[in-house]
Amino acid sequence: MNVFRLTGDLSHLAAIIILLLKIWKSRSCAGISGKSQILFAIVFTARYLDLLTSFISLYNTCMKLIYIGCSYATVYLIYMKFRATYDGNHDSFRIEFLIVPVGGLAVLVNHDFSPLEILWTFSIYLESVAILPQLFMISKTGEAETITTHYLFCLGLYRALYLFNWIWRYHFEGFFDLIAIVAGVVQTVLYCDFFYLYFTKVLKGKKLSLPA
Repeated sequence: MNVFRLTGDLSHLAAIIILLLKIWKSRSCAGISGKSQILFAIVFTARYLDLLTSFISLYNTCMKLIYIGCSYATVYLIYMKFRATYDGNHDSFRIEFLIVPVGGLAVLVNHDFSPLEILWTFSIYLESVAILPQLFMISKTGEAETITTHYLFCLGLYRALYLFNWIWRYHFEGFFDLIAIVAGVVQTVLYCDFFYLYFTKVLKGKKLSLPA
């Protein structure tokens, strides 16, 4: 544990809470990509199956359970409780075009050819592109609510902080995980354009819009 890992986890948790509160308080999931949330639910399920086989720490276990529980709660709110407000017409990204290639890559490129390790690798690869349906949806609608942009910012910040976490661990612990680092870089790059718009528009009170 280091300051970058801790603040990254807190940023990730803040993103999840912001999204859940947005949906619950507004009683609407307008502007939220259900497909991105399905991908995140798949990510956490595949990654944290080790809950059944190993115990690292109380903090680690609690965070894993929170991520899994909140991801499925979000999917439930979007597709069940507030389904009438879900904009399926604009949430049209074909997620099978992400899941299938990522699954194949996880089988081919991993640290150890075992079920749990392949699923962990699959989750790392999938998380790096899971936000694409949300960004695609924003580009189709032309804009995003301010609260949604705060959610995306915290999510992007979490990934950027984790890159610094890998640098810290390599420098002080000699730990190096090429798969996690490359996937983290890819995910952070996907947020770069959004970060620019966030700082130049959203923080100045303007609405965020992405080019179609």
